[in-house]
Amino acid sequence: MTATLSQAPIPAPSTTEHRPARRRRYGYGRPLLEIVMVPITIAYLFPLYIMVSMSFKTTSEIAASTVTPPASMFLGNYATAWTEAAIGRAMINSLLITTVSITVAILVGSMAAYAIVRGSRRTSGPKLMLFLLGMMIPGQLGMVPLYMLMRDAGLLQSHASLMIFYVGSLMPMTVFLYTGFLKTQSPTFEEAAKIDGASWWQTYSRVVFPLLRPVTGTVIIVNTINTWNDFLTPLLYLAGTDNRTLPVAVFSFQGEFASEWGLIFAGMVVAALPVLIVYFFLQRHIIQGFAGGLKG
Repeated sequence: MTATLSQAPIPAPSTTEHRPARRRRYGYGRPLLEIVMVPITIAYLFPLYIMVSMSFKTTSEIAASTVTPPASMFLGNYATAWTEAAIGRAMINSLLITTVSITVAILVGSMAAYAIVRGSRRTSGPKLMLFLLGMMIPGQLGMVPLYMLMRDAGLLQSHASLMIFYVGSLMPMTVFLYTGFLKTQSPTFEEAAKIDGASWWQTYSRVVFPLLRPVTGTVIIVNTINTWNDFLTPLLYLAGTDNRTLPVAVFSFQGEFASEWGLIFAGMVVAALPVLIVYFFLQRHIIQGFAGGLKG
């Protein structure tokens, strides 16, 4: 006679008992956060609304009200700004100066960061600190000496003066972001490339630089904003020439006794579009790049 003993299966510990508490914890906080973010979002979008709506208004509509939307899509402000202030030529100048400056800053800054991170640990800290001093010292302190240097070198009223200035001014932030990102990357691929006989340049160009794609998007958008929107430096170096940049061209509508606000806001919309386009295509890399830079 055989007896079979059956044992009831032991139920697995339930994990659902903690979920209501977790939902409660996030359930009350999320609606409160959304309520707080609504007025903040409105406060940020309201100036953008004013800028766009004013650019489509006639002079009489602007004088009547600045908050109400335009009665019709008046494009005369854009046409006048494009012809009288040579917005098209100014945009080409800004694109040329910004593109060259950022490209050189990325190449030089990434190589400098690579040398700092993969170089001697004893000297990496002081080297990085030298670059970071450029972020701590106000740029206004060197404005007059740099102007005199450009004047003595015969570079005033030329694109080269602004390109040289921007490459130097963009270097601290560029090196800072690249250095922080490289510190989070393992040198395994670089060591494998060196074992295979790759030179320093081959290792950097084929292995290291492709890994910097996320933070490079951050570098591009940050440097584009700083360079594209700069007003004082082009006003000093390119005053009274056809080489002026877009912010200086928009400023030409600002008169001593009266201002053409419709033209000014139309120029501001045109000036903001390239930066928004760059941000739209690179927004995926911005958060990741900043996170990597701050981790290092």
